[in-house]
Amino acid sequence: MTQTTSSPSPIPTAHGNLAPAARERARFATMALFFIAGMAYASWGVHVPTVRDKFQLDPAMLSVALFVLTGGSIAATVANAKWIARAGTRRACLVGGLVMSASMALILAMPTYALLLPVLAAFGAGMATMDVAMNAEASAVEQALGRPIMSSLHGMFSLGGMIGAGIGGLALSHGMASAVHMLLAALVCVVVLVVACPAVLPHIPHTESHHGGARASRWRSPVLWALGAVALIALIAEGAMYDWAAVYMRDVVRSTPAFASAGYAAFTGAMAAGRFAGDVVRARFGAVQLVFASGSIAFAGMVAALVLPFSVTALIGFAMMGIGLANMMPVLFAAAMRVKGIHAAEGLAHVASIAYVGLLFGPVLIGGVAQVANLSIGLAVVALCAALVAVIGPRVLKRLGV
Repeated sequence: MTQTTSSPSPIPTAHGNLAPAARERARFATMALFFIAGMAYASWGVHVPTVRDKFQLDPAMLSVALFVLTGGSIAATVANAKWIARAGTRRACLVGGLVMSASMALILAMPTYALLLPVLAAFGAGMATMDVAMNAEASAVEQALGRPIMSSLHGMFSLGGMIGAGIGGLALSHGMASAVHMLLAALVCVVVLVVACPAVLPHIPHTESHHGGARASRWRSPVLWALGAVALIALIAEGAMYDWAAVYMRDVVRSTPAFASAGYAAFTGAMAAGRFAGDVVRARFGAVQLVFASGSIAFAGMVAALVLPFSVTALIGFAMMGIGLANMMPVLFAAAMRVKGIHAAEGLAHVASIAYVGLLFGPVLIGGVAQVANLSIGLAVVALCAALVAVIGPRVLKRLGV
């Protein structure tokens, strides 16, 4: 079996000529960026119930807030793509990260729901700008090092999420004001951004496909559309877990606020562990088998959490969801960057832009079903998505020969 997704693309000349120490500094800097992005998103995720209670939101109104946040992310992904290409990943990571940090600090300081919505949109936009830039940087670092590291870098995002959720739970259990916790988390992000960004690789514009030959239009590539569809389904499930896991623990399992954070941490922690092992597992068994097994584990975990809504079983189920969803995006992104005739960055951007629609509509879909029925039935959609990925994902990857 050809391990197309496991081997990095050829090293761009300018990055290949960098000293080994500079490449390693760039790797650690990129790891730090992924970490604080995960920590920031987890800090928000822990406080989704806090936002709901502060503004007395029903499931429909909370879904609108989540819709606005992800809508800001998608809008920024589309609008800022050309600017990121011109400015380079170093500057884009810094600017996006600062916007993310500033808006995160303001979320729980807003006095009204109407003022909360634009802050959430800005938070989503900052997150998306940083996300696109740091993934492009991750690809460049992988190429410069000459070995696969994409899954482990995504693992740093999940590790940041686990630690961010854990700290958030401790802050809540010790009576720290939620707004103060968000402010402190934002300050940590700013410090890391200022320290890490100077070590990010210098931007190198690419005008030719790294596969050689004539370049094709990514908009007319059926392979990219198929990869994007699988990624969309996977991110519906992942986005729902980020936004609704703590709510499920508090409202259905009836756990304490601190234990609700433990459920979120179980999901993100297991995802981190799965991603750190992802590069090795993919090299050993192949992307097709990895995606099938991952989707199956995620399906079983979600079913367990829904059928047995108790504290321990919910934690185990969420951990299985984390392991199952861990390598979906790294595998699909790696495949997108190696579609023949399409530049790696263009392939990644295309698949990511489709996938982010899943983040936009996933939480809203769950909230809508919860409004009509209940949250348990709403989260059954997550189990369905995991099953679809297990069935469809391997077929798409087989078509690519990965």
